[in-house]
Amino acid sequence: MIRQATPVEIPLLYDLYQQIGHKQEGYFERCFDEGYDLFIIRSEEDVPAGFCILNFAPLYSLYQKLGYPELQDLNILPMFRRRGYASALVKHCEQVAKQRGAEGVGISVGLTRDYGAAQRLYTKMGYVPDGFGLTYERQPVVPQSLQRIDDNLCLMLMKTLD
Repeated sequence: MIRQATPVEIPLLYDLYQQIGHKQEGYFERCFDEGYDLFIIRSEEDVPAGFCILNFAPLYSLYQKLGYPELQDLNILPMFRRRGYASALVKHCEQVAKQRGAEGVGISVGLTRDYGAAQRLYTKMGYVPDGFGLTYERQPVVPQSLQRIDDNLCLMLMKTLD
């Protein structure tokens, strides 16, 4: 079951975030303050299994120009992976985006091995590189420059919604 999260669930979101090894004080408060849509997916056992964010005001300039929301921070707890929850969240966000008039959706993916499953999932679901190469913190990487290889070095992907 997928449903939109509310600010009352911020402690739950932080708990999920911590279970996947992340911690960023004030993150979810900012998401709600900035009007992002946060979705929680629950397992068949009615246990929170993961979450994602659908941002209709993305920082990436191409998504802004096209009017594409960006699906961000898609996270499934390790014990619930490979059960279709990530795919279900992506499909749900695509439906929400389409209902709100978007013609497509953007998503970024990291380049390290940690993102291998996401890289495969997004391409299987029809997401393709936007053709502008790598970004760092949503800004194009300049040729011949050196970039830190961390979660901010991404390939930006897009999908046109039918």
